[in-house]
Amino acid sequence: MSTDQQPRPRKSLILNAFVEMCSGHQSPGLWTHPSDESHLFNDIDHWTSLAQLLEAAKFHGIFIADVLGGYDVYKGPRNLSPAISSGAQWPVNEPLAVVPAMAAVTKNIGFGVTVSTTYEQPYHLARRLSTVDHLTKGRYVVTGYLDSAARNLLGTEQPQHDDRYALAEEYIKVTYKLWESSWRSDAVVLDKERRIYTEPSRVREINHAGKFFNVPGPHLCQPSPQRTPVILQAGTSKAGKTFAAQHAEAIFVAGHSPSVVAKSVKEIRELAASEYGRDPASIKFLALLCPVLGKTEEEAREKFAYYRSLGSIDGALALFGGWTGIDLDVYGDDEELRSVPSNAIRSAVEGWSKATPEVPRWTKKTVGEHITVGGLGSTPVGTAAQVADVMERWVAEADVDGFNLAYAIKPGSFQDIIDLLLPELRKRGLFHEDYAVDRGTYRENLYGEAGQSGPRADHPAAKYRWHAGVEEHVIPE
Repeated sequence: MSTDQQPRPRKSLILNAFVEMCSGHQSPGLWTHPSDESHLFNDIDHWTSLAQLLEAAKFHGIFIADVLGGYDVYKGPRNLSPAISSGAQWPVNEPLAVVPAMAAVTKNIGFGVTVSTTYEQPYHLARRLSTVDHLTKGRYVVTGYLDSAARNLLGTEQPQHDDRYALAEEYIKVTYKLWESSWRSDAVVLDKERRIYTEPSRVREINHAGKFFNVPGPHLCQPSPQRTPVILQAGTSKAGKTFAAQHAEAIFVAGHSPSVVAKSVKEIRELAASEYGRDPASIKFLALLCPVLGKTEEEAREKFAYYRSLGSIDGALALFGGWTGIDLDVYGDDEELRSVPSNAIRSAVEGWSKATPEVPRWTKKTVGEHITVGGLGSTPVGTAAQVADVMERWVAEADVDGFNLAYAIKPGSFQDIIDLLLPELRKRGLFHEDYAVDRGTYRENLYGEAGQSGPRADHPAAKYRWHAGVEEHVIPE
């Protein structure tokens, strides 16, 4: 057997809980389920209890998504009513605020949030993220796309897609300079005899002058445990792939079947190696998955049918409009979407048809029903063994490294994962028994390598680091 035909080594999966500071998140309308507690998102105890539950199960992390505006495309333009009435990611709170509270009651699980490079200056954001990295002891990862956010924050529509990535490219280099180059690792000396807290010669301005930003510095925060937090990326456009291949340490992908994302995974890994000299295996791909589990297949299917009955079609189509920019309200209730003029809709429907051949006709109602449980990700329904088979297929066919596990109801869906799915994954050698590095940083547990608290040597941020004892370190451009 040739080298390229040999089976890939079995992967121990990376598992994150995927949530948002709102009710429902990926499953609009399911806040009406009698056991759902997602509407308690304003209560800090809700989040600390969730963190403790997931850490006891050895989840790698909790990723809190965020949006900076409402889903206002469906029945638009700029119509928020469907999202507001159904609770489709509305209302939604700022996620960074709750992370230190969760970190205070745990010691190993990591935390991630969505931040926007479009609407906040890098100098300010770098400080906020360094602060959280200190408070969580390095258990922190970071990764707006809605026009409604741009209107509120910029007073205009969003910048063009590729322009946002050009801005993000300069933005991330500014943050690398602030996090890695502004302070030498041994700058803080706390020398009581000499009465010197920090050696002034070991702190410097970065004097960044670019197209989008002019940031003299220096960074306000001393080096945190990771300095640069783990960089996550969501988005697989051409510009997004280029950005991810260079900077991402983990990438979120979503699709109803592995074939939808397999090409993007392969292209990004190849680009990372050929253009940026990175180890392609160091980029971890996490697929969106919302499993609906039962002790029997019949129990799981009954549970799924009940979830579907509670889902909000209007809420689902509001989310779809925000995710795609497409208002399905312009089509008739019974209009077959395979034959509409929009290539984007036909392409999406074709993908769903392959993954769900049992749906005879795709209308806006069936699209809405499809999204009500799990959003645009895969929603396997069945026993733990059946769901584990699906996960193994994703790894084999799409080469993903793990999953962002969304919920239908909270915490019930996570409790099912803990009680039913994790024992099956462990039996197959697909999930760890414990954290690789006790009280380690998120990056150490992501890679399973003690001491890897900062970016790996082949990551572009690594060349920015001003190490202890180094007198002359030139800040890269």
